[in-house]
Amino acid sequence: MSTVVKHPSSLQGARLPKWSPVAIAVGSLAVSIGLCLAAGFDSRIQWGLIAALLFVFGTYVLAARVEGRRQARDRIATSLVWVAFVIAVVPLVSLVWSTVQRGIKVFDVYFLTHSMGVVADTEPGGGIYHAIIGTLEQVGIATLIAAPVGVLTAIYLVEYGRGHLARAVTFFVDVMTGIPSIVAGLFILSLLLIFEMSFSGFAGALALAILMMPVVVRSTEEMLKLVPNELREASLALGVPKWRTILKVVLPTAIGGITTGVMLAVARIAGETAPVLLLVFGNPFINNNPFEGAQASLPLYIYQQYANSAGSEAAYDRAWAAALTLIAIVMILNLAARGIARWKAPKTGR
Repeated sequence: MSTVVKHPSSLQGARLPKWSPVAIAVGSLAVSIGLCLAAGFDSRIQWGLIAALLFVFGTYVLAARVEGRRQARDRIATSLVWVAFVIAVVPLVSLVWSTVQRGIKVFDVYFLTHSMGVVADTEPGGGIYHAIIGTLEQVGIATLIAAPVGVLTAIYLVEYGRGHLARAVTFFVDVMTGIPSIVAGLFILSLLLIFEMSFSGFAGALALAILMMPVVVRSTEEMLKLVPNELREASLALGVPKWRTILKVVLPTAIGGITTGVMLAVARIAGETAPVLLLVFGNPFINNNPFEGAQASLPLYIYQQYANSAGSEAAYDRAWAAALTLIAIVMILNLAARGIARWKAPKTGR
């Protein structure tokens, strides 16, 4: 019997080890800190930018030397993607960390279950119960108005839209996407003045719905376009009407993306302050009726507390704690939406 000796393939050259990107990143950061300290640069942002440049340059040099120029170009593209990812994540992590660090001082059960009431903005105590109720009611009403209208508009544009009307609707949706929040608030305020209506949470919800609709339309439209046409054609070939195909085939297939889009729109309006400042007006007391009287809101509460925080540590702490609460509410809503989307997503058999 002859023994077959397997030689390494000549098509596969030398490659950097899998841990090399981590090693290059750590080395770049160490060299960057050393250079910055030697040059007298104290800013961590400067350290990070120089480290990013050294990481990209070092990756290219090592890859070109070991793997060749062709593979080095691929490596440098990957390193640029990682650098862009870190640049995007670092401000987000810094924002969350700062909010938690500063807002945790007064964030407790008392703060969540009491309103400001007769507590002055410069005095310690008080809470955000009234603002939480206002935010949930206003955002909930805006969602009930904007989500059905936005989803139905997207269905029309994708499934039925043809001709001048569809182009006009698309144009106005694009225009509404860029409308400043203050413009939506002024529009609803003009209607209040025309019909002689007073400030209320419902008025603020109408302005928030205007801001929410184009986001829902655009996200839902993109999700519906991702549904394969073969599913629609198979359903229509079986004699199922078009409206039933949309209801039973298209929407269940895209429900995950639609739900995520709606929650992105909710996150978009949850932090709006200008429409609330114009239309809801603010109220230190609890008002459970969004259709009558001034009402509080978390963004407005944060603005008012921070505006009155000069010389008052209590108002400053309450503003950061309210910001932490708003972030927590948005995160909980997003997690709930992901759970609902996964639960309602069509199940595929093995």
